[in-house]
Amino acid sequence: MRSMRRGTKEMDILLMRYADARLTALDAAGLDAYEALLAENDQDLYQWISGQQPAPAVHAALVADIAATAARG
Repeated sequence: MRSMRRGTKEMDILLMRYADARLTALDAAGLDAYEALLAENDQDLYQWISGQQPAPAVHAALVADIAATAARG
């Protein structure tokens, strides 16, 4: 639910698609990482996923996976 009600439509769409495609395959550590990412600001998340700014190292792999999932669209 937190993937769909972010506050910005762009992030709702990107994260909802990612959650639909990948969430069931994540292990406990992956779910923890995704939950930590959801705590970040939408504007920062959008810049990271769109490649406008580099993601912090702690989120870099997950952001790259979200961006790749979005590109496959």
